[in-house]
Amino acid sequence: MTNLNLKAFMTRKGRASTPQSLKAAEGQKRNRAGGFTFVISDLDRVKRFLILGSDAGFYASGTELTKENAKVVIRVAQSGQHRELVDLIAETSVAGRAPKQDPALFALAIASSWGEDEDRAYALAQLPKVARTATALFGFLTYVQGFRGWGRALARAVATWYTEKSVEQAAYQAVKYRQRDGWTHRDVFRKAHPRSVDPAFKGLGEWILRGDAGKAPGLVRGF
Repeated sequence: MTNLNLKAFMTRKGRASTPQSLKAAEGQKRNRAGGFTFVISDLDRVKRFLILGSDAGFYASGTELTKENAKVVIRVAQSGQHRELVDLIAETSVAGRAPKQDPALFALAIASSWGEDEDRAYALAQLPKVARTATALFGFLTYVQGFRGWGRALARAVATWYTEKSVEQAAYQAVKYRQRDGWTHRDVFRKAHPRSVDPAFKGLGEWILRGDAGKAPGLVRGF
């Protein structure tokens, strides 16, 4: 049997093997398992988070992973890569690359709360792309309130989420997803005040706010 100590030292490329407990190259950092791994960029870390989320792993709890990932997202949001961050969130969500929407909604909430005014506005403008259902909208609102208050920009973005849809589409969302995460459409209407000159939309608002379906769209009256 060959000597393991001698076998560990080789100069031929690709033949030597470095134990995980030792650095194989400069720039590697120690991980939770006690080994050394290559370091990825913050944007790559965000991409991993958007797709895989931060459920508990073998070496760390879900809470620990969430805290670490959130710090990375905040760091990118405060950097000159804010737009790249928002585009990555929207692209990952729209392409359906993640099994769950929560990481994208969480990251968008952070991007809407950190950075310059125009950067936060850019993030809020992507809300309809990322939150495509009322369930996702309610989830985003739950997350974003953990980072910021209800200013004009947030209220306007949420109002636009309703008004940019056709009345039929908005009514469908209001009927199908009536309550999630402790939110109702009535709660959101009272905070965002979505307005439209369309009589049917006004009728939808009367039903949401006061329960009067007299002038609401046919879908609501049928419901």
